[in-house]
Order: sequence, then structure tokens, then C-alpha cells
Amino acid sequence: MNFGEFVRWRHARGALVVQPRMGFADPTVMRAGLLATRRVDAATVGTITLDSYTRVGDLDAAGHALGQGLALNGYPIVNHPPGTTQAVLDGVLAEDFPVQVRHGSARPLDIFAALIRAGLHATEGGPVSYCLPYGRTPLAESVANWAAACELLLTTRQDGVEPHLETFGGCMLGQLCPPSELVAISVLEALFFHRMGLRSISVSYAQQTNPAQDLEAVTALRRLCAELLPGADTHVVVYAYMGLAPRTPAGARRLFASAVRLAVAGGAQRLIVKTVAEAYRIPTIAENVAALEHAAATARAIPRPADTAGSGGQVYREARAIVDAVLDGAPDLGRAIVLAFRRGLLDVPYCIHPDNAGRSRSHLDEDGTLRWTRLGNLPLGGLAELRRQDPVGSTELLCALSYVQRTFDAPHLEEV
Repeated sequence: MNFGEFVRWRHARGALVVQPRMGFADPTVMRAGLLATRRVDAATVGTITLDSYTRVGDLDAAGHALGQGLALNGYPIVNHPPGTTQAVLDGVLAEDFPVQVRHGSARPLDIFAALIRAGLHATEGGPVSYCLPYGRTPLAESVANWAAACELLLTTRQDGVEPHLETFGGCMLGQLCPPSELVAISVLEALFFHRMGLRSISVSYAQQTNPAQDLEAVTALRRLCAELLPGADTHVVVYAYMGLAPRTPAGARRLFASAVRLAVAGGAQRLIVKTVAEAYRIPTIAENVAALEHAAATARAIPRPADTAGSGGQVYREARAIVDAVLDGAPDLGRAIVLAFRRGLLDVPYCIHPDNAGRSRSHLDEDGTLRWTRLGNLPLGGLAELRRQDPVGSTELLCALSYVQRTFDAPHLEEV
């Protein structure tokens, strides 16, 4: 049973699959984290999250840190010998407990090769979402790198497995980007994977600042996948809020319970959880386990809606317009994505990557709804309602970034 099949199988039996973002440099600790995740009373999948040096391809620095016993913020899978990672997974990886590698690289070929050597075949990212936020790698280079990585991942079919890729597009700089563009990028990355030959694909969306808008976004994502990827084995994964987390334990639990409600109401099959420690440091194994248990218990207490179909509303209309405009740009989707950014048909607000036009802007309404302030060349004329024209200043921008933290902490400030 491959990663995607497992998620669909558990969801069909009434479970929301929950997953941590867990990564430790020490193989013994990494194994302990995976075992603890597997033992949680919930439908779980394991995670090996990589360190920052490996993500940017600085393998010498990762190797130096390992040799000197210096702290790393994740698992250096390329520097660890394949046998070491295989030992981490021995007796852990199974049909009823798949493991996914999470990284953040615009140059992922070494990472893909290492995870395949270790016997893994599920990972995530994308040519846009793992390029624009993380450095200055040219987008065209990232597209080529990801095409090569997809081809390498497809070789695992020789071993009788179906590889799985998850788009990160719905999470990219999502704190102040209206959800229609995040949904569009997630779908475009999924289409890119599918055209490269992948059949098992998940599409992501990161919880943002308004529950009603978030529900529209998840619904739009599901609808677009049904329309544009009818031959693929797809599922939707929701990320608990990825911006400034509440500082109080109660505020954090309230926020992450709302992520569970979004996933269940939107018909998502998998949830990436966060912990009460997010505002301060990298969480421990115990804190990850507590977050998984909290998410699973919350999901079990929520009746699954009888019908999760819906139109996706304004988010769907905008996302579909963006996707269609990009697809019209060139027959080759990788080339079409590069051209779309060059022409401003894709343009992420507040993203400073050299290949991002930087002409679009957004703002946060009082109720937390993300709205466009300036469209640039986004193909949304006549679709997006611009309720204000004045620019967003630095004070308002900082206030918007802390909106979720303040909203969920407010009733619990005495705990700080």
C-alpha cells in the first residue's frame, strides 16, 4: 500500500490522518520520534524533516555539523549513509505506517536519491513553492531540477511501489497571500507532477486568517483537482496555521482545533499538525505526540459532513482564472509557469524573489479575510473586488502578521 492509498484507506474508514513535521539529526532520536508517532492512538503517518543545510545543498556544512556534534534543525539524509537511515526505518516503516520526507529544496535531486536508497518513496515540495520563498535559485532552474527529481522518483516503480508527491504550493508565503493564488499554485504543481508521470499526488492548503475563506479554499482545491486531474489518485492535506503561533498553550490548542475543523468540514484527508511550542522553539517528541493526540481526538468529536461538495465561491473563480491563464501560456507546463511569473500572471504579494514581479499586493480585513489591494498583471480583472487602493504600510503589515497570534491568545493572556 503506497502513501496515497494508505491515506485514502484510513479516510474511507472515518479517520482524519494526522502527521507531525518532525525531524532530528540524531538517528536514534529520529527513530524514537517515528516510533512514538506510530504508537499514537490515531491514524498517523511518519515524517522525516530535513535540516536547513541539506535543504540548500550545503552538504559540507551538514557534514561538518555532524562531525563536530553541532545541533541541526532536522535530519541530514544525504550525509547519513543509506544503512543508517534504513536502520532508523527498520521495524517502523510498514504498509500501515508510511513515512514521508519533508525538505524545502529547489535542488532536490540529492535528497530524492538519498530517500530512494533508504527505501522511501513519498516526499513533497514543488518547483515554485520550494524556490520562491527559500532563496534566489532562478525559477527556470528549479523547474528543471524538479523535472529531473520527478523522473528519478518514478524509478521506484521498478520496485513495485507507487511514489507519492505532495505539492507545497498552497502553503507558500501563505500568511498574506489571498488563497486563490495559493490554490492555483498548488494545482499547477500537481499538474506539473502529473504530466511528469506521477499518479499519486496530494495537494496542500495552509490554514490562514478567516475560517469561511479557508473553507472556500479547501473546497476550491478539491473541485479543481476533480476537474483537472481526473486520472490521478489525489487527496487534500491541510496545514495548521504556519505563521506566528499563539504564545499561550490554550491559544495554540484553540487555533489548532480550528485547523482540524477546517480539514473535516472541507473533506480533507490529511492534516499537518502544530504544537504548543511553535512560538518558542523546535518541539520535542512528546509535544508532537500531544499535538497528534489532540488533533485526532478533536476530529473524532466532529461529525463528518454528509456532503462536502460545494462551488468554492470566489476563491474557486479566481483560482480557475489564474490556472487557465498559466496553462494557455505554453504547451510545456514548466515553461508556462516560468512565463507566467515573467508576465506577472503569477505574482505573490510581498515575495522578494527576483523572478516574482512584485506588483500585486494584499491586505487583511478586520474579520481576517485576505483581499487583493493591487492586482498587477494577475488575470483577475472583473473578478477580484478591490475594496481599497491605498498601500499597506509597515505598521499594518506587522499587525497583519500577528493577527492570528493576537486573536487566539486574547482570552488567555494571563497564562503568558
